[in-house]
Amino acid sequence: MKLVQLERDALLRPLQAVTGIVEKRHTLPILSNVLIERKQGQVHLVATDLEIQVATSADIPAVAGEEVSLTVSARKLQDILRALPDGSETTLDAQNNRLQVRAGKSRFNLQTLPASDFPLLADPGQAQGKITLPQKALRELLLLVQYSMAQQDIRYYLNGLLLVVESGDIKVVATDGHRLSYAARPLGQEHEKREVILPRKAVLELAKLLDETDEPVEIDIFASQVRFAFGRIVLTSKVIDGKFPDYTRVIPTGYKKGFVISRVQLLQSLQRAAILSNEKFRGVRWMMTANSLRVSCTNNEQEEAQEELEITYGGEALDIGFNITYLLDVLNNVDADEVECALGDANSSMLITVPENREFRYVVMPMRI
Repeated sequence: MKLVQLERDALLRPLQAVTGIVEKRHTLPILSNVLIERKQGQVHLVATDLEIQVATSADIPAVAGEEVSLTVSARKLQDILRALPDGSETTLDAQNNRLQVRAGKSRFNLQTLPASDFPLLADPGQAQGKITLPQKALRELLLLVQYSMAQQDIRYYLNGLLLVVESGDIKVVATDGHRLSYAARPLGQEHEKREVILPRKAVLELAKLLDETDEPVEIDIFASQVRFAFGRIVLTSKVIDGKFPDYTRVIPTGYKKGFVISRVQLLQSLQRAAILSNEKFRGVRWMMTANSLRVSCTNNEQEEAQEELEITYGGEALDIGFNITYLLDVLNNVDADEVECALGDANSSMLITVPENREFRYVVMPMRI
């Protein structure tokens, strides 16, 4: 029974949109599969890992006959479509627990599992909050903070991103306990306060799928899920249950020492110094004196890198250490000509801001070197 007949790219694009969350190895074999449904002149594709679900659709020529649905290995189908010549007409046929992929003189027979066994996320019920903003605005917010999320912290609520809707603003915050990123932007209308913690994987996938466009993304916040709908994609994610740290107490205010510097100049100096940093501790020393910032890294072989940068600085001398990776992360992810570094003393965190974006803040804790 014919399931779909489409030009290769028209099928590959929506498939690639959903397969990013599919795990390579899973205890449940069906979670390696993509759900494919043909109904009412559309083919619908869904993938899930039980925490996140991504769904999309593509228009297809109407086919006589009943609706058809099945699940098939997402990776294998994607690899087959990628390997077919550009522009080739591709047909998917469902028959006897098999999916046959045909293009030109190529034939592939894949094993299927029943669509009825596919574990779709439960209906979340009534939305508690709804906001809309341009896709590129949300993508920009995520890219400004996502690198600060923890990866496998025992404090599970740090392995994600705090999304706050408050008054007329949307705010995003990420921290791993050693550094914190905060970014916000106005929404243009008042909203009731809502806070959710999105899992790391959902944040990374969302940042990949969102387009650099003014087309809208609709965000529906439920009690235990958040749904993002944009273009033909709907990404639904469970939220992390936990109490996120109070970020307002972490962001310092009133620092007297500081300077503004070219982002690229500072980034390139740190990249050069990092070559000789200790691979395990990744420490870098900042020594500030009148109108000068000296950056140095050493390693176990007693090798040393030194860089000196001219800055406008008239405060007292300061010698402070940081994890160089945390500094490179922010400088690589902020799109600005200049950054402003504000400091307290050798035992206090540093605050990095961007003169042209007052709604971005990055706090990094010092380290002993």
